[in-house]
Order: sequence, then structure tokens, then C-alpha cells
Amino acid sequence: MPILNVKVSAPRSEELTRKIVTLLLSLTSKILKKDPSLTSIAIDYVHPQDWYIAGMSLHEINKTSIYFDIRITDETNTKDEKALYIHKAFEGFSKLFSNLHEESYIHIFDVRADAYGYGGFTQEWRYHHSQQPKEKHQERLTFT
Repeated sequence: MPILNVKVSAPRSEELTRKIVTLLLSLTSKILKKDPSLTSIAIDYVHPQDWYIAGMSLHEINKTSIYFDIRITDETNTKDEKALYIHKAFEGFSKLFSNLHEESYIHIFDVRADAYGYGGFTQEWRYHHSQQPKEKHQERLTFT
């Protein structure tokens, strides 16, 4: 159930939006193993004249930049998975934008399960109220 907030220094286009959504949905499901049906992505476009790096606008230096953050439930992914995700996301955006500035940021927020949720329920609540594995259920029946 991750949510991604994406900023892109480019003029808005439906084609670009679709490419970004396709890239991030694919990486988020394949690398972080998140359910695509529960993944939300919001994209904001920022004019390159309004995005500055080292005191110069991206328009002036003819570069593009991106920033996005993703919120995931804490302890659901390893350090290696998160590192690979960041690497592949930057690589994917580099293919979308041949002039991608190195100062493009990706931030993964590990959010505590009791402080994060959707549909009015925290991830912690969902964990405790999900069906228990069959073995646990059978184990309980054995001891009662």
C-alpha cells in the first residue's frame, strides 16, 4: 500500500505521466514486492525555471531533475531491496530524460505500521486481524 509523491521538472504531458507511472509501478511491485492494486502515485510537474540546483535553474543549465518519495511499512523490505530500488528508479528516469541531473533524489520513508494505513485502518491493525496461517490455526486446535 505504498504511496509515491513524484516531482518532475518538465512540462506536463499525459504520455510522460503514463511512462512514469508504468516505471514506478513496475519497480515498486517487482523489487519492493508491493501490491500494484494498492499502490498510489501522485505526480506534480514543476517548470524548469522554478527548480534550482546550486543557485541555477534547470532551464538555465538545460537539465531535468526528479524527486520522489515513497512511503512503505517499516521492516517490510531489506536494505538491499531499497538500495536496488533507488538505483533502478534513477536508471529508469535516466532513460526517460537523457539530461537527468545527478542531483535527483529518491527517498524511501519506512513508516511504523501503527502510524500508517489506508481505508481507516493501520497496517498494524490489518496485520493482527488478518487470517492466521493454517499451521498456527491447526496448532491452536491441537492444544485446546
